[in-house]
Amino acid sequence: MREIFEAELQQLGDDLRTMSEKVAQAIEDAGRALLDADLSLAQSVIASDRDIDDRERALDDECVRLLAQQAPVATDLRIVVSSLRMSASLERMGDLARHVAQVARRTYPKRALPEAVVPTFTQMNDAAVRVARRVTELLETRDLALALTIERDDDLLDLLHEQTFGVVLSPDWIGSVQETVDVTLASRFYERFGDHAVSIARRVSYLVTGDAPVELG
Repeated sequence: MREIFEAELQQLGDDLRTMSEKVAQAIEDAGRALLDADLSLAQSVIASDRDIDDRERALDDECVRLLAQQAPVATDLRIVVSSLRMSASLERMGDLARHVAQVARRTYPKRALPEAVVPTFTQMNDAAVRVARRVTELLETRDLALALTIERDDDLLDLLHEQTFGVVLSPDWIGSVQETVDVTLASRFYERFGDHAVSIARRVSYLVTGDAPVELG
């Protein structure tokens, strides 16, 4: 019975990594759609979010089944409960990628981003893609040093998010009302993407160390 349970716990980890890979691809494609006004990519990201949602529901159902049938304790309980929390964060990251793609789709064939903010959003998307890939690696390795790099990537996303406010509030800003709204929303989506990645990193640290994670607001 123990061998079966361990195999089931391993499957939870595999399912989380698969979700994470799909989220990483979604945010990369959403960023390209936003920066390049690529309608096809935007549509693809929006459609693929359903698959991420379905995977979260299946994983959560499995966690609930394990809690009910196996009554795990100690480390096993931490793994199951943390899997529930991390799947929720991954699902939300997928939603945020979809939101970015929806901004790109709404403004097509025009690019949603005025030229003044393109360099900032290029950096923001690079950081988001990097953090998403590191989350996938972290779920595989549980490397605490990697968890710290995810926190630093989130700090960069926070800084770039603040920079967008500096641009749109500048007297030199000539963007339309809709452009101002799109820039503000897209920047916020990237900032929250980083926050959810940090939440996962702290959950992994909890699995390794047993120290309760500090949840982000």
